[in-house]
Amino acid sequence: MNEKDLKQLVEQLVSQMVGQTNTDDIESAVKKATETVIDNEGCIPDITEIDLKKQLLVDNPHDSEGYLDMKSKTPARLGTGRAGARYKTITALRVRADHAAAQDAVFSDVSDEFVKENNLKSVQTLCKDKDEYLTRPDLGRRFSQETLEEIKQICKTNQKVLLVVGDGLSSSAIEANLKDSIPSIKQGLKMYQIELGDILFVKNCRVGAMDAIGDATGAEVICLLVGERPGLVTAESMSAYIAYKPTIGMAEAKRTVVSNIHKGGTTAVEAGAHIAELIKTMLDKKASGIDLK
Repeated sequence: MNEKDLKQLVEQLVSQMVGQTNTDDIESAVKKATETVIDNEGCIPDITEIDLKKQLLVDNPHDSEGYLDMKSKTPARLGTGRAGARYKTITALRVRADHAAAQDAVFSDVSDEFVKENNLKSVQTLCKDKDEYLTRPDLGRRFSQETLEEIKQICKTNQKVLLVVGDGLSSSAIEANLKDSIPSIKQGLKMYQIELGDILFVKNCRVGAMDAIGDATGAEVICLLVGERPGLVTAESMSAYIAYKPTIGMAEAKRTVVSNIHKGGTTAVEAGAHIAELIKTMLDKKASGIDLK
């Protein structure tokens, strides 16, 4: 609604209320109304941009520095304050916003543009869509025979190291961390004179999908970068599951895991360097998981 329309509306309302119009009153009402408009498109600042570790909402704290020092060491929601017996409005809104971000991370897909931009070769598990992915975890670990043949063509067979990316339970985690983690992994492996081939992207992927890929390709080490289940702390946490000669039915204890890869945990670059070192160790010792210790 522009200023002209608003002026006409106010004039009509004033006329109905007092029976006649007063130009000064109309001008004053229009000015007050237009000054309260925040954004022409109705947008407000993104509440999730606030760093919770630096936000202290307790009124008149006895030791604000001590409170902030404690908050800096944990992602827990400390120092949220109270409005009577309830949380403050900003706290309640932030919880709902973080919950919405977690839901979006689960139900959204990694965009086709992102897959192409990062030169990933895309395949899909037996899950047809997100609903089936969430209700049938077993199908997220398996591929059709045609897809397995396609995986063999993309990844070749008997490779030393195979890098796989899976959307998992958080597409947001993949889009937030992959661009920094893959170059770091490649650089680390290059120092050990280990080259990577094409990188596989698996849509509707569970961790066990790496076992089926291992059986199909015979790769010596497979590293799966996958989005983890999001929570209220972050919806962008990625993990790396790494295994020596993974195969269907392999015990979970034989996987080595690097978790909490996100900007508030282990950064993508740091994680990539550590992953490369782990892969080299697995190749040297021909073991992974608890067998590596």
